[in-house]
Amino acid sequence: MLAGWLALAGAAPARAADDRPNILLLMAEDLSSRIGAYGDRVARTPHIDRLAEQGTRYTRAFTTAGVCAPSRAAIIMGVHQDEWGAGHMRATAGGYVAVPPEDWKAFPEWLRRAGYYTVNSGKTDYQMGAGLAAPFRGPSSIWDEPAGDDWRGRAPGQPFFAYLTLEQTHESQVWPTWQFSPLAIVMSPLRAANHWSWDFETDPAAVRVPPYYPDTPTVRADIARHYNNLGNVDRAVGELLAKLEADGLADDTLVVFAGDHGDGLPRAKRWLYDSGTRIPLVVRWPGKVAPGAVDDGLVSGIDFAPTFLRAAGAPLPDYLEGRVFAGPERAPAPAVVFAARDRIDERLDRVRSVRGPRFLYIRNLMPDQPYVLPIAFRDQMPMMKEMLARAAAGTLRGPAALWFRKTRDPEELYDTAADPDDVVNLAGDAAYADVLARFRTILDLRLASGKDLGLLPEDELRERFWPGGKQPETPPPTVRWRDGRAALKARHGASVVFRPAGAETWSLYTEPVTVAPGASLEARAVRYGWAESVGVRVEGPPLR
Repeated sequence: MLAGWLALAGAAPARAADDRPNILLLMAEDLSSRIGAYGDRVARTPHIDRLAEQGTRYTRAFTTAGVCAPSRAAIIMGVHQDEWGAGHMRATAGGYVAVPPEDWKAFPEWLRRAGYYTVNSGKTDYQMGAGLAAPFRGPSSIWDEPAGDDWRGRAPGQPFFAYLTLEQTHESQVWPTWQFSPLAIVMSPLRAANHWSWDFETDPAAVRVPPYYPDTPTVRADIARHYNNLGNVDRAVGELLAKLEADGLADDTLVVFAGDHGDGLPRAKRWLYDSGTRIPLVVRWPGKVAPGAVDDGLVSGIDFAPTFLRAAGAPLPDYLEGRVFAGPERAPAPAVVFAARDRIDERLDRVRSVRGPRFLYIRNLMPDQPYVLPIAFRDQMPMMKEMLARAAAGTLRGPAALWFRKTRDPEELYDTAADPDDVVNLAGDAAYADVLARFRTILDLRLASGKDLGLLPEDELRERFWPGGKQPETPPPTVRWRDGRAALKARHGASVVFRPAGAETWSLYTEPVTVAPGASLEARAVRYGWAESVGVRVEGPPLR
């Protein structure tokens, strides 16, 4: 069935011996480098560890935000989220969705245009959904299958790109199974299923408690649950790799395991400390990436797009910010990578960071407000409830008390080699004045470029994208007939999708389409962030 659709679409046909790799991106939610291959002695991750043995492990991989939607926006576009208005978590809470420039496309759409079958497991959370009521329904031009479990819907021999999210380590899964609150009840079915299928239970006494938490039974219990959930992620990785092997595709597939940002725990998720942005990153690509190797170069979330596009032999759009980090075309690692924190749910904020191989520099652009702002979702966590209570009672001590101060340090500088938990701020230490000045200048130059839309008031951003608070609608495509084939064209850089009358799945238009006599198809124009156009019916010649 799909092969017929591709022929109708005029998409690049699958070659009998296509030398382009399949690409499998396995992205765990809310997970830092708590992996056995990274030296964690508590984690039980045999499948991920084996993947690392077969491929390359990256030790300095970072996302551009400490929370999912902005981070995923940068990953899928290959451009920092604040350069196209996707930095607030979530944009829909501000009354809009982000609208990137006309010629920008998400990298899976470029792969789809190149003939790849693109499938997503349903987490289409990249800030340009269909509208305020459907933030997780991404543009229909990106995916052949927006909510699939694997790559098996492709045409025979067609290369695939599969972006599969592993939800078992999400922040909400750390909450106790039967915690009762409006938010917790909504998330309870997934949590119950996840907790009932743990392969093992971690001993809370065995976990390491970072110094920015009080060492209490509640804190240890939450961290232990996070490890339990990680075991389920590892099992899911093993099952998918086994399926790939069973399909005879292991040697022809570039496999990437990564996190969408750091741990789903307080002072990690949503923050720009290493606990919030540092991720595990493992790449297996037989014949292209050295097995058992370790790469210490800096990697950013914006590097995924160029890496996958070049692996597929596709050209790189000139707007991409990242570099190819793996494979034969690997480019040198950058000197620094950047991250940002903007509005988080109901709380306005503005923080920027610069991360080098050793030092982390953070600038709090709203230093008069406290570090800890009330955030309903995060505050469901038992350990967060306990820390809030202890802070109110004045019983937090040492590094654990720093995060609960009433105002912020305008600048923070950490030597991550000597202080991997980022608790000793060196910004006021004269011995590090030169390092501070260097990082300060790097960030000053970036902010002075005028590209950071997160510096604008959000109501101005909303007006820019949705004038008058109304989502623009993409004009419908036009149809012209060329040599008996229908040529479809859209305005404003929009993509065009189409499907035969009565079908459910949309194909991506790439070249003029043959419409059989008596048949018809429906076509729509799709511009990211705008409402998709109304359908246009294209009629084939009459039957004779």
